[in-house]
Amino acid sequence: MATVITMPRLSDTMTEGTVASWLKKVGDKVSEGDILAEIETDKATMEFESFNSGTLLYIGIKEGESAPCDSLLAIIGKEGEDITALISPPAPEGGVVGEANHTEISDANNTPVSAPSPSGKAGMGLPKGVVVVTMPRLSDTMTDGTVATWLKKVGDKVAEGDILAEIETDKATMEFESFNAGTLLYIGIPEGGTAPCDSLLAIIGPEGTDITGLLSPPTPEGGVVGEAKNTVLEPTTNNHQPTTINQQPTTTSNERVFVSPLAKKIAEEKGINLSQLSGSGENGRIIKSDVENFVPSTTTQSAQSNTVAQPQVEVAVAKPFAAAGEKLTEEIKNSQMRKIIAKRLAESLFTAPHYNLVIEVTMDEAMKSRAIINSVPDTKVSFNDMVIKASAMALKKHPKINSQWREDSILINYHVNIGVAVAVEDGLVVPVLPFTDAMSLSQIGGNVRDLAGRAKSKKLLPSEMEGSTFTISNLGMFGITEFNSIINQPNSAILSVGAIVEKPVVKNGQIVVGNTMMLSLACDHRTIDGATGAQFLQTLKQYIENPVTMLA
Repeated sequence: MATVITMPRLSDTMTEGTVASWLKKVGDKVSEGDILAEIETDKATMEFESFNSGTLLYIGIKEGESAPCDSLLAIIGKEGEDITALISPPAPEGGVVGEANHTEISDANNTPVSAPSPSGKAGMGLPKGVVVVTMPRLSDTMTDGTVATWLKKVGDKVAEGDILAEIETDKATMEFESFNAGTLLYIGIPEGGTAPCDSLLAIIGPEGTDITGLLSPPTPEGGVVGEAKNTVLEPTTNNHQPTTINQQPTTTSNERVFVSPLAKKIAEEKGINLSQLSGSGENGRIIKSDVENFVPSTTTQSAQSNTVAQPQVEVAVAKPFAAAGEKLTEEIKNSQMRKIIAKRLAESLFTAPHYNLVIEVTMDEAMKSRAIINSVPDTKVSFNDMVIKASAMALKKHPKINSQWREDSILINYHVNIGVAVAVEDGLVVPVLPFTDAMSLSQIGGNVRDLAGRAKSKKLLPSEMEGSTFTISNLGMFGITEFNSIINQPNSAILSVGAIVEKPVVKNGQIVVGNTMMLSLACDHRTIDGATGAQFLQTLKQYIENPVTMLA
């Protein structure tokens, strides 16, 4: 069966895309992972790969032409397959069509769900004003998404720009806004549910619209799609609302409490009843700062002690504690981020032959220089910023470290984009400093603080975590003196930075007190020979030990 490929949404702000170039032509064989085209978004030109195999039967948008997200981009199927039913109205020779007339998408169980054009019923088109919203592709590497939180429920009014849900990608949890206005008629993926990109996420349209004909195969009573075992999902007609079980916390008045996943987790850890909080986020949503700044009032506490116990929003349960001789385990569901971290690090470790080089760096001059730099008003530079700057300059002198392995070649990058590993609640993200070599120490410091802060509050864009040519991981602030990291592919190397240690050192034949730091460079032996890595570390050591050379 032919598969319709639609214009992907490659960033959360992208509304339309331009085909910069087609790398396949009609009639070409396509394998899963092949690059179909280069798509120009509102932020960058990105390669768009195929997730299907077959023959390219149809091209819907010519090179240089633009079309809205979810427009018909291409059709892939069996050679000679009849696809006329998927193209309406008939396209002129050359196959250009502005929008997808009939897109076969899937629900959370990968069951085909028809999403036709806006004219008619299922199999003929969408009812007037009805829009099918699919799981967005929020990064160029995203293949599946998980709905962390729904901020709207079936029957709610939706305005253009409203946040529909929080989508957990392979890189971060991001707010997904609606590009359409209307009533939320249907939810296709429940909270916690995972589905491939372009799966049926929701349906928005005029209140009371009958959309039962759009759901194929018919859903059971209650409209559950996919693995929605705890959430009833159904189209709304008139004033009928679905009932839900074990969804978001509710107050004692049975009104839903809108709360971000991070705020909910912090509240549970602190034992805070969410019904006592007032949200400062959109539509009164409780966010992290609301929980952190909450101070229980004495009147509230006394009132609670003098009233009959009421149903609680989410009772905070103490951490499990095993008594002596007792076996106690806890199973935690893997997040999408954790799955991707596991997959990519395993791929890196088992495909790239790693080796590690370690060097000890004297930090006395760096400490003096940092104190002088930070004495300037409104200037704050960390030792990590100095390591980043020194690495960027060393990479310019040793570009082979700044390379990528390909099956038939080695790609050497002469621009320097350093990724900085940042620990977040659910794992690890690597925001990127583009053109790091052109930044001053203070610019690096400001950018790193901004990126790290937004990473921890889940405000990073996928585009801000792409394109690194080298990675730095620093655990020195935790007192770790030396460690080895797994290479963040497609990079060829990653630098591990340890803590600064005060210890006896030998200077001019005398034992004195000095400050040193260990640096460990993990290299991909396919691209970097041992001598090349050693020379890079020598240059890096010279820059760090003589910070004035970084200002030249």
